[in-house]
Formats: sequence, structure tokens, C-alpha cells
Amino acid sequence: MPPFSEADTKVYRRDVASGGRVLSAAERERLLQPYLPPPPPSESSQAGSQPPNNNTSQRQKSRRHHRPRVRPFLKAKLYLLIFFLIQLIFGIYIRLRQIYNATVYRLLGIRHHHHRTPEYIQKDVKNLDRIPEHLSVILKFKSEEDGGLEALMDEVAELCAWSAAAGIPLLSVYEKSGILKTYMASLQELVKQKLSSYFGTPPAAPSLRMFAPNHSSVSSPSRTPSPQPPAVAQSAADGPYSDKRRPHLDLLLLSATDGRDTLVDLTRTLAEMAQAQKLRPKDITSNLINTEISATTATPDARLTIGDNRPAGKEVGAGEPDLVIVFGPVVKLDGYPPWQIRLSEIFCVGDSGGDVSGSGSTRVEYQAFLRALWKYAGANFNFGR
Repeated sequence: MPPFSEADTKVYRRDVASGGRVLSAAERERLLQPYLPPPPPSESSQAGSQPPNNNTSQRQKSRRHHRPRVRPFLKAKLYLLIFFLIQLIFGIYIRLRQIYNATVYRLLGIRHHHHRTPEYIQKDVKNLDRIPEHLSVILKFKSEEDGGLEALMDEVAELCAWSAAAGIPLLSVYEKSGILKTYMASLQELVKQKLSSYFGTPPAAPSLRMFAPNHSSVSSPSRTPSPQPPAVAQSAADGPYSDKRRPHLDLLLLSATDGRDTLVDLTRTLAEMAQAQKLRPKDITSNLINTEISATTATPDARLTIGDNRPAGKEVGAGEPDLVIVFGPVVKLDGYPPWQIRLSEIFCVGDSGGDVSGSGSTRVEYQAFLRALWKYAGANFNFGR
């Protein structure tokens, strides 16, 4: 486009300054006409000006009469066949593995069954080299069709009875939603009933103390038995625990709020203390953070969780479990506090629930509990310095 001439520019500016009264519409068009680009040619004129291309017409005809090629079709079918064979092979393998595990675990469950008798459980674990002093289990809240809260509480009660019979002083139960914390009183009564069904009425039954982070502890009657009539004292002396003091079990309830939320609250608290000059930033060390975090899930009485038989070289806090049992088909911690399992042995039950449909059953069974203790006793602990 050629540049505007000086004369046309002056005329155009004078017309604009006068509000369009100097030039008419036709004069403005004639003024701008030399500076406008030529109009694009129409499709009809372009088609008429260009000679027909024989190659283009032939390609259009070939596309119109082209048949689908066979090679891409066969390649797609081959990929589909390979995908189907892979699914079939792995499906058969997984199903056979589930059937094999279910059969083996059922036979193991028949051979090693507790029969609600602590002596049978003690017999199953008496030859083990080590027993965890702090056992932690990861459970899943079931749907109402599978029993809901009642089934979950019954599983916790069974685990408490097995742990007490095996000589485990501390059991922590992790359930992501934290629903167990809202029913601590009901859960305590159910656990006491379960312990009585295994061990008998107090003082034969172990004493129980239940607690959760940021919750007040709930305890059963004191471990020291009250004075009894001679007949009752004689019957208690003939029991299996006549040569020992009354056993005791601590039950710790954990949830997802004890993990990330605890770390967030601790970070906020330390930041506020540093801003208020109550704490110097250089005093915020890894040891301080570790101590504060471990205190959230530590037992009120550290002597109950730290014994003399802890493996050499294992320096852990009071709240760190020795063994974590995941009752599920895969290792899924579901937000378990990570600082509590830095040195813990993790045992996954796997697809051993007897459900060959692959639904991922998390049923708590005694044979799975026993296998976890066997694996823990045979594990090699390598602790770095």
C-alpha cells in the first residue's frame, strides 16, 4: 500500500477536524480508493482462471473409490488379541494365587486356632525369638453390609485378646476416619468382655487402659486385685497366671488427624512461639521436632512400652511400633503417622482373606496375626549408625 500523499493527508485531516463537513461520502471514498489493497479474487474466477489439474482430479477419484487397507486392520486386531491374552494370563495367575493362598491359610487356620484359650496362643508363640513390645495394626472401616462399626470394634477386641495372650503390652489401632475415638467407652466395655471370655473374670483377665492423642485415657480397674474370700483366692491361685502379676494391656487409638494435622499444628505452634520471641529459631532442631511429634502418640507411662528385651541398637521413642500389620491386599498406610514407623517392620496380610473374588477383603483372622509374629521373629534388623 503506497503512503499517503501530503495533499491527501491535509484534506483528510481538515475533513476530520470539521466533523466530516468538508468532504462528502463519495469524495472520501475516492480519496481513500488509491490506498486500499485490491479485493481478493472470488472462487469462481479463480477456478475459471486456473486450468484443471489432472493429478488432483485423479486423487479425488481414487479417494472416492479407495477401499480400506487390510494391513492397519490386521495390526489393530493383533494388538487387541495380545491385550486380551495378557489380561487372560494375569487374570488366571491372580485367581490361582488367591485360591492357593485361601486354601493354605484355611489349613493353617485349622491347625493353629486359638479356641478362645490363651494357653493355645502362648503355645504358638513360645518358641519365637522375639515378641513385639508395641504392635500396631491398620484396619479399615467396613460398610454397613459387612458389619460397619460393630464389626470394626469386634476386630479390635479380638486383637486385644490375642495381643494380651501373646505377651504384647501395647497395641495401637489405626483407623483413618477416627470413628473409634468417639466410642471409646463402648469399645472399652467390648474389649473387657472379650478379655473375660478368653481369660476369665478378673483378676484373671488382664487390666486394660485405652487412650488416644488429645483424649483422656480410659482405664479398667486397678491391676492390684482387691481382697477376696479364701475360696476365690484359692481358685485364682490355681489359674494359669498364678505365678505372675496380673497382665496389663494398653490400647492406643490412632487416626489420620494424628498424622499430617499434628505436623501442621506443631509447625504453627513453633512459628508463633518464634514470632513472640518465646523460642529462638536456632533452638528449633530435629531433636525438638522428633520429641514433640513422638509425644503425641506416646503412652502416658513410658515404662509400659520400653522393656529390657528391645533389640540392640534400636533407639526408638515410646510411641514407635515394632511391628505394623496391614490387614489388606496391598501395603496401604492410609495416612499413618510416618514418623512412627521409621524403624518398624511392616507385614501385609495380602489376599489371604479367603475371598477369591478379588474384592480386597480386610478380614482380621488369627492365622494372619500369627504369621505376622512369625515373620517378625525371623526378621533381620540392620540399623545404621
